[in-house]
Amino acid sequence: MTGSAAPARAVARGWGWRHAGRRRWAVSDLDLVIEPGEKVLLLGASGSGKSTLLRGLAGILGDAEDGEDAGELTVDGRPAGAARGRVGLVLQDPDAQVVLARVGDDVAFGCENLGVPRDEIWRRVDASLEAVGLDLPRDHSTAALSGGQKQRLALAGALAMQPGLLLLDEPTANLDPAGVVEVRDAVVRATADSTLVVVEHRVDAWVDHVDRVIVLAEGGGVLADGAPEAVFAAHERALTDAGVWVPGIRPEIARSGAAGAGDPLLRVRGLAVGRRRFGAREPTIAASGIDLDVAAGRALGITGPNGAGKSTLALTMAGLLPRVEGDLIASAELAGSARGVDPAAWSSRELLTRIGMVFQAPEHQLLSTTVRAELEVGLRALGLEPAEIDRRVSPLLERLRLSRLAAVNPFTLSGGEKRRLTVAAALATRPRMLVLDEPTYGQDARTWRELADLLARLRDEGSAVVFVTHDLGLVDAVADDRYAVGAP
Repeated sequence: MTGSAAPARAVARGWGWRHAGRRRWAVSDLDLVIEPGEKVLLLGASGSGKSTLLRGLAGILGDAEDGEDAGELTVDGRPAGAARGRVGLVLQDPDAQVVLARVGDDVAFGCENLGVPRDEIWRRVDASLEAVGLDLPRDHSTAALSGGQKQRLALAGALAMQPGLLLLDEPTANLDPAGVVEVRDAVVRATADSTLVVVEHRVDAWVDHVDRVIVLAEGGGVLADGAPEAVFAAHERALTDAGVWVPGIRPEIARSGAAGAGDPLLRVRGLAVGRRRFGAREPTIAASGIDLDVAAGRALGITGPNGAGKSTLALTMAGLLPRVEGDLIASAELAGSARGVDPAAWSSRELLTRIGMVFQAPEHQLLSTTVRAELEVGLRALGLEPAEIDRRVSPLLERLRLSRLAAVNPFTLSGGEKRRLTVAAALATRPRMLVLDEPTYGQDARTWRELADLLARLRDEGSAVVFVTHDLGLVDAVADDRYAVGAP
């Protein structure tokens, strides 16, 4: 499908934005022009302001209570906030964009707000769902979608509006490899006559489909701007040092070769996992017939297509969802003094030092008003003394490059920074086993390497590490064992 709206033009003149309560500007001194019909890949290190720029262009950054702006940011010559009908935005967190209970209604929502005729709305809805490969009936529950399916849903809603400027923030981050290609191709087809700006760490997937690469500098302004081949050829070293993913260059981590052969901390046999939807008497099974072991000193990578049940399996192994059937048995070493051998029977306090969980959406586990306080939540629940809390928190802040953000509200962090924070919060209580859902989502090359190194060190120090991922590079770098959900 292709949109009928004329392509939009976007201009920044000395533009910047600073979130309320922050000393540092998220974006500053930005000058650029994106001409009608251009296809732009927007890059930069985690925290360089890519998502902020997209929100600014979409006109949703808020007013003076939310932050301070400088300079000008316009779409088709009008302030960006006055051009919302011309701009479509897919956010980094797909959960933040699910509005209505049914798939068809959710995709139609934007069109309804634009006053599109009813018959035309449903034609667009069906075409958009088909374009992004979301093969579901219109009345399918949005609550039953996986993270990757929600990402497709959000994209379908944006495409249905047929915007003159489409802004995509990590549109393929939660998708399996086949889904990345499918969604990218859908975007390319749908924006043939529109202006497109994509923020994406999967540079290889997009570099052959854009006209221009713009790299934001961490200190403000633009680090590089031009045709993809020219930018990567002329600035390869600077981009790599800044954490930008450069095609053909993969961060390397040192493997110690010391993966342990410890006894299983968790045995899974004949397991079926699922979730009970609102009003349902029985849970809907997401995956079944699962047999695997989680051993101390080893890392297990769990892969599989979107909707196969990977996240549900992770939550069940972490004791946050009850199993549907089969056995989930914790060893005496893992259970310690906790009640029973099934982690689902343990209290939240008992789980803190036994199994840590990092959710797919970081926002789902943020509880405090500052980054430092977020790292202290679990430690305070354990009743540790202030001096011990500081001994644990300060090194974690340094280790994951969050020290300068210690006093910042977690909800104003970039997606990559939120991910590092939730990993640090899970590590603060020093659990024996760590379960992570898409741990490298939204990370630049530098922070990807830091997280991969961290997981490898945890494994080598004797912890059990389990991670759900579509990032096969992370599996190759860290995993000792693999389990494919949904594999025959």
